[in-house]
Amino acid sequence: MDGQPRVSLLAQLGEAVINGIKNSGRFARFQAQSIRASCSAFFRPITYPLIWNQMLAIGVRSVPVVMITGSFVGMVLALQAYDQLAGLGVEEHLGVLINLSVVKELGPVLAAIMLAGRVGGALTAELGTMNVTEQIEAVRSIGTDPIRHLVAPRLIACLFLTPFLIVYADFLGIVGGYVISVLYLGINNKAYWTFSAGGVEMWDMSIGIAKGLFFGAAIAGVSCYKGFHCKQGAQGVGQACTEAFVGSFILILAIDFVLVVVFKAIYASIWPIKILL
Repeated sequence: MDGQPRVSLLAQLGEAVINGIKNSGRFARFQAQSIRASCSAFFRPITYPLIWNQMLAIGVRSVPVVMITGSFVGMVLALQAYDQLAGLGVEEHLGVLINLSVVKELGPVLAAIMLAGRVGGALTAELGTMNVTEQIEAVRSIGTDPIRHLVAPRLIACLFLTPFLIVYADFLGIVGGYVISVLYLGINNKAYWTFSAGGVEMWDMSIGIAKGLFFGAAIAGVSCYKGFHCKQGAQGVGQACTEAFVGSFILILAIDFVLVVVFKAIYASIWPIKILL
């Protein structure tokens, strides 16, 4: 009798591991099919109207959310960091701290998280509803690949527009930090921009843009997968939307960590003297 709970626990653990492996393989196969279909759709002019429509939904309609996010990130950073820098007598370097933080980390990550909530949820709900109402099967029954017709335009639009939205968030974050630092806290305008220009390099801006490509692919990939494999009913669609946001959020943070390590190694190999300094 004492061994029965242990056997049951091991059985549940083994079942969870097997299901995890199955889901991982299904997810990897779906992403491989999506990448192949996106490469094919990118060179097919007949799919361009579908891509333009998704660009409108994903890019243009996300501008207000990204604008608010970027602005408040810069303003909050200015208020939080000012006291520490002023205590050291280097408050004129506040622009370097704000701009580097916004361009390299906070801008891309927070903008991607907001897009995961707004864009990812919409993609999952749309495809999940189509799956529940058997519209995906209808597309397949007429001889059309649903991944190429439904997933590829969304993946391409998200992949290309996320870097532009991140640049927009970075710009507004810099503007928000400038407004608080110069107009509210009274930091010298010339010193603020002089130190900022000397501390922020093109490499730093390129890192944020490159992250946007990976973040966009992660958001579209996870959201479309959850939409295609959601359970039946309204509860299944709602659960898929929640899982898509959580999965995208975790994947964004994991990708950000990996890219930071990779970009640091690349920077150290190209400019080792700057690292030593």
